[in-house]
This record gives sequence, structure tokens and C-alpha cells, in this order.
Amino acid sequence: MSQTERKLAVVTGASSGIGLELARTAASDGFDLVIAADQPTLEEAAAELREQGVVVDAMQVDLSTLIGVQDFVQFIRDKAQPVDVLIANAGIDKGHAFLDQTLEDGLQIIDTNIRGTTALIHILAKDMKSRGAGRILITSSIVGLMPGPFHAVYAASKAFLHSFSMALHEELRDTGVTVTCLMPGPTDTPIYERADMLDTAVGQAGKADPAKVAEAGFGAMMNGERDVVPGLMNKVLTVAANVVPSGVLTAVQAAATRPRK
Repeated sequence: MSQTERKLAVVTGASSGIGLELARTAASDGFDLVIAADQPTLEEAAAELREQGVVVDAMQVDLSTLIGVQDFVQFIRDKAQPVDVLIANAGIDKGHAFLDQTLEDGLQIIDTNIRGTTALIHILAKDMKSRGAGRILITSSIVGLMPGPFHAVYAASKAFLHSFSMALHEELRDTGVTVTCLMPGPTDTPIYERADMLDTAVGQAGKADPAKVAEAGFGAMMNGERDVVPGLMNKVLTVAANVVPSGVLTAVQAAATRPRK
């Protein structure tokens, strides 16, 4: 197969967790990969993915900055291949009450989860729309459907991504480009350790297998579905988020995410 005939998937936040599993799933489906993360373990992930027999280009980059996004876009375009799939998965979390965090921490969440994701999608989705083909997967979270005490900025950023994804799905209807929102619940990834949330109830509770979450998200994206919520309990929680009073939801979430120290 020539380079121009090969399928290309771009995956952000691909050094670990759901992002790495999404990259593995794309590779097993025959996609060449361009992956990004701000973690040095990205090269280890790239080496492993190459063992699946696909071409993998990796860039360690800070996608919370517009310069970082632009540099990554140029890195992608240097391959001279159209992007068939964009998996916008990069995201960070910080635990503790908002006023106990530094302002820099809160703004970094906004810049990474919202600003960087929005910029990357705006650029690459324009290319997809011009070609009349492409699939986009945006990783949000079920916490985006309810208030999120003790990681308030993160939960709000996921609410943005959910709303943005739903709107973009409708705007791109009949263009050949589909947008799918992945809404996982608690998943066994390094995010809880990095967010300093291991001492919370949710940090210590059982969590979903990220490989199964990725499989559900990738499948829904390839089918052009609007959204997907992996796991029965998570589906129940999304229904509850629409009917349970917000005060009750907030209290339940606070019990799960309040630091114990």
C-alpha cells in the first residue's frame, strides 16, 4: 500500500491511559499514527505501537499553547497524508478545592483541555470538511454532566467538551465528517495520581479497564455515532444527571472527590 493510500490517525494524550489504548486500537485497525503527549514516556508508547506493523510518528509537545498546537499541526502536515481520524484525547486534572489550587493550575487545565483541543480541531477539521471525509473523537467525561467539587475546573472543562462535541456533530452533518463524544466514567489511568486524587473515594475505588473504554469509543467513532458512554453504571449516572436535583448531584460528587487529608 502506498503512503497516500494508508489511513492516518492522529491521537493526542497518547502516552498512557485511554489515549494510549485508543492509539493501540487504531493501530490494530491498520491506521498509521501521529501521536502526541507532553510526557517523556511517549517514545516508549511509540516504540510499542510500531510493533503492530504501522508507521508511528511521535511528538512530545505542550498542546496547552497555541504555538504547541501549530507546531504539532506542522509535524502532521509534514507527512503529506490526509488525517482520516482525529482523536482529541489530551487532558489534565487537578484535585482539591479550587481556592486551594494555584491559579496557574486552573488555567493550565483550561488551556490544555479547552484551548488546545479547540485549536487543534478547528485546524484539522477544516481540512476534513474541505475533503468531505473524516472522523473526530473527543474525550469528555460523565463528570461533564454534573458539578464537580474538588476538581471544579476539570469538570467544567469536560462540560465544555461535551457541549462543543454535540454542537459540532450537528454542524458537520451531511459534510462527510463525523464527531463523536466519548464519555467515560472513572477509568484505571494515571490521571488520579497526577491530579493528587489518590486519597479520595473515587481515587481508591475500582475503575474501568481503559482498553474497553477505548474500544467502545473507537467503535462509536467509526460508526459515526454522536456519543458513547461505556459501562452500565455510567449510563445510569448519565440518566440520573438529567433528573436528580443539582444539589444532590453536587453532594454525591463531593463525597467522591473530597481529599481525605
